[in-house]
Formats: sequence, C-alpha cells, structure tokens
Amino acid sequence: MAWKIALAGIGKIARDQHVPSIAASRDFDLAATVTRHEGVDGVENHADIEAMLAARPDIEVVSLCLPPVPRFEYAAAAIKAGRHVMLEKPPGATLAECHALEAMARNAGVSIYATWHSREAASVEAARNWLADKRLKSLKITWLEDVRRWHPGQEWIWEPGGLGVFDPGINALSILTRILPTPVHLAGATLKFPENRQTPIAADLAFRHPDGAEVSAVFDWRKEGDQFWNIEAETDRGTMELSDGGANLSIDGAMVEASDVALEGEYPNLYMRMAEILRTGGIDMDLSPMVHVADAFLLGKREIVAPFHE
Repeated sequence: MAWKIALAGIGKIARDQHVPSIAASRDFDLAATVTRHEGVDGVENHADIEAMLAARPDIEVVSLCLPPVPRFEYAAAAIKAGRHVMLEKPPGATLAECHALEAMARNAGVSIYATWHSREAASVEAARNWLADKRLKSLKITWLEDVRRWHPGQEWIWEPGGLGVFDPGINALSILTRILPTPVHLAGATLKFPENRQTPIAADLAFRHPDGAEVSAVFDWRKEGDQFWNIEAETDRGTMELSDGGANLSIDGAMVEASDVALEGEYPNLYMRMAEILRTGGIDMDLSPMVHVADAFLLGKREIVAPFHE
C-alpha cells in the first residue's frame, strides 16, 4: 500500500525532480500540494500548510521543497500534526533549527529525513568503496556553475539564509562527507560576496585531514560555458576522479562508472530511502554537510567583489 504524500513548495526542483519521482514510485501517491502559485495538474492544492493538514488528515507524509528559511515552520506544523517529514537540501536555515526538528520528530514518534540528493549520484558509492582502504594524499573539489542558468530569478538565494554559492556547494560537501573514510573539518575559508548581495557568489575552502592529506574546495557561481562538478583524489594506490556531480567515476584516467543523464536516479532513490525509513520507523538527520557550511561562515574571510545582476 502506498503512502499518501503532500509536496510543499512547487518550484523548479519540485517540478523537475520531485513530481516525476513520486509519480514513478510504488511507495507514494501525490495526494496534495501546498503553494500560493501554480500547483500540479490534477492534484488538489492548498495555499498554506495549516490548511492542507486540517483538510487532509489522511496524508501521512509531507515533502518540503520550499526555500530553507520558511521551511522550519512548515516542518514543525507537519510534525505537530503527526505527519512524517522529508526535507529537501539543505534541511534548514540553521543547524539549531534542524536539531530542534529532529527532537520534535522523536517526541512525536514520527520519521524525519534530511535528504542529500547528490549522495545518490550514480558513482558516489563506487568512489566511497574505492577510497575505503587507501591512504589519501590529496582531494580537491571544483564546483563551477552559472547561477543564471540554474537559478534564474530566485532572489531568495541572495538573502540571509539562502546560502548563495553554498546552495550547490553543499551538494559537493554531501558527497565529500559520504566518500571519505576519515572525516575532515574546516580549517579556513575565503568567501566572495558581490557588493550588492547578502550571500557569497564564490568560496575557497581548506580542510584539515587527521592524516595530513590536503583537502580543498573551490565553489564559483560565475562560470559561463562548460560547467564543472568534479572531485579529484590522489591516494597511495592511484587517483580517482568523480565528475559531473558524481555521475561518472575514473580510476587512474580510465572510466569505470558512467551515467549520461544528470541527476539520473538521485531523486527516485531519495523516495525509496524515505519509504525504508517509514517502514522501520527511523530518523535520518545527518547534518555533516551543513556543518562545513556553517563553519565556512564562522571562519571565512570576507571579500567584496563586483556586483551581481541577473
């Protein structure tokens, strides 16, 4: 029997990934949406979360796809109403509110899942397995994309809580925290803020590895032309490259895992994982990628760069 699910926040990622993933799932039926704008054809829509929760006590799960800042109130309302909650990345605007949501879910006896879609990219697990028994010498993340292409007109990303370049950068950090056998922590950062914006457009990060490996990341939202989402690692027994956001894996220059479609399988896998959590009554609130982002804002040197205009 499929769970009835409501989808709150019907923007680009919801239409491109969540709606088709739910439609293809054997575990979920999309029973309602929550948005003040255009909903999904053929699906009942409500203007706010409280109205949906009151009207549809039969809906067991709420998947939240709206921006991070308003997400806490929606999640808290759903948990208070006894519904299970699925959170688009990042799971909240602050670490404290994410911890609060987990505590609320435990007290209410419902499941909550902080999703990290990039961990479900086709070659991430193969990379994790390859690195597991090797000594890391260096690892570099290069995450370069064009904000105008991927986030057109989304002003919320430039406001406090919107994360700026860390909105895609946290995807890279979710992979990093999945594939490394030994955790790292941030040692320093430089954050580049357009003079007319509240969040960074680029960032350089340096991490401290317990065994002395050099671990770094470069995020930039100003990349025109070809886009790059790569992770390169050198070990005592060869080199590895995860490219295209984790879709493709090369070992010592030879391709060993490949996927032709960006995001292929990532969101369907998230809903499969949510179904597993529901069946076991579990909670999955791994916040390790978000810790690195928070540390970057704490440690980061601030540089002002040219203004950004859409």
